[in-house]
Amino acid sequence: MRKVLIILGFITSLLAVILALTPLSNLAFIPAILAFLLGLSIFFVSKKQNKSKKVVQYIFLLTIITLGISIYKSVFHTVEVGNTEELQERAKESEENSKEILEELDIDEEDLETEDIDLDTEEIDIEEVDDIEFE
Repeated sequence: MRKVLIILGFITSLLAVILALTPLSNLAFIPAILAFLLGLSIFFVSKKQNKSKKVVQYIFLLTIITLGISIYKSVFHTVEVGNTEELQERAKESEENSKEILEELDIDEEDLETEDIDLDTEEIDIEEVDDIEFE
């Protein structure tokens, strides 16, 4: 039981650290809290079995680092919205450019017409069609 809790504790604490370092730092709180709870449970199981509690210290250290980074990013990192008018102007220019390109294309109606192909369905035997192997 202790080994399973240790593995889960390390996985969740490492996942929390990875999420804290990415732009998704707000999601790092969930695995950090889970790692903290797993660390507490490992501590109590280790205390009952008189085992080393060194592993718990590493899990708590990673969790504290994660919480520190995540709190720092949530307090000091602000999302700035750029000038949306420029983006709208670029979109209009792009639309106008694509209209000009389409107008410049010289496509004749004769090129668009397809030739009618007459197939005699009476000449084709259905059993022969079933025997054909497609690659």
